[in-house]
Amino acid sequence: MEFENSFNVGVPVDEAWAILTDVERIAPCMPGAELTEVIDENSFKGKVSVRLGPVALTFAGDARFEDRDDEGHSARVKAQGRDSKGRGGANANVDFRLIPAEDGTTTVEIRTDLQLSGSVAQYGRGVGMIKDVATQLIDRFADALHEQIVAERGTEEAEAPSGSDDAPPAHAARPISGFSLGASVMWNAFVRWLKGLFGSRPEG
Repeated sequence: MEFENSFNVGVPVDEAWAILTDVERIAPCMPGAELTEVIDENSFKGKVSVRLGPVALTFAGDARFEDRDDEGHSARVKAQGRDSKGRGGANANVDFRLIPAEDGTTTVEIRTDLQLSGSVAQYGRGVGMIKDVATQLIDRFADALHEQIVAERGTEEAEAPSGSDDAPPAHAARPISGFSLGASVMWNAFVRWLKGLFGSRPEG
């Protein structure tokens, strides 16, 4: 299944590119994600956990930059993972590009090609539900990234005490809230059902 998302980063495109290609820096911003190993500048390992109602899924796997155009601000990331309880797996090709906006900020456009296997595919049978989950995660990632950028700039602007070696606190990983995410997904599914119901009625 394929779907597209986009979000805005409140910094110029060159700065946004440097941030978004720094995996160690942005991993804590993704809800439920944990970076477990950096193999090299283009390859890394991690896991992602998500709970939808009674179903808890944890995917452990690896990802790497397959194509990366630093001048054109575009890249492709290939990721694959397996559920820790052996219920299936997920493979994804994620293409993203950064576009400078007129106000000096950056628009990030993302295209994802996702393949699910095993019983995990049954949980994500509805394409609409998978798109809703992806949208929720991207929105939360964008909010967390904005908070991180603001906090880092505040730290840089603040005057550090003379001789102090204190580093700014690390950002903790943000777990995915199963209730709020699941409720949002179910609401969107309900809205789609209503549109299909009323949209299918003959005019009369």
